Amino acid sequence: MVYADTSFFVSLYIQDVHSKAAENLFNADARLWFTPLHYAEYANAVAQQVFYKNLTVADAHQAYSDLDQDRASGLWVEAPMPESAFNLCADLARRHGPKLGVRTLDSLHVACALELKAERFWTFDERQAKLAKAEGLKIS
Repeated sequence: MVYADTSFFVSLYIQDVHSKAAENLFNADARLWFTPLHYAEYANAVAQQVFYKNLTVADAHQAYSDLDQDRASGLWVEAPMPESAFNLCADLARRHGPKLGVRTLDSLHVACALELKAERFWTFDERQAKLAKAEGLKIS
C-alpha cells in the first residue's frame, strides 16, 4: 500500500509539472490510500487553480467529476482519518519541525501514512519527503 499526499492526486487529474512523474508512479500498479484529508485538500487545490486562472470553472468541475468517478469505481482505497493522526502530527512537528521546517499538512499526511501502515510514501514536496524518510517510510 502507498500513501500519496494530495499534490500527487492533483497532478494525476490536472496537468502540471509533476503530472508525468505522477503517471509513471501510478502505473507501477500500486494501491493508494485516499482519506477525507485528501478529498478536502483536493477540492481546495482545484478551486485555487480557478482562482489563479490556471483552470476554468468547467475544467474544475471536470476535475472534481473525474476524481469522484474514480472514487466510486474503487480505484482508491478509501480510509477514514486515523483517530490518532492529529496527536502523531503534533509529535512529528515537535520532533522534526525545528530541523525540517515542515508545515501542519506535511506532518498530518505523514502521520496518516504511518497510522495506515503504508509501505511507501509519494510526494513532490521535498520537506515532506524528508519527514517521511526520517520516520522510516520508503520514498518513491
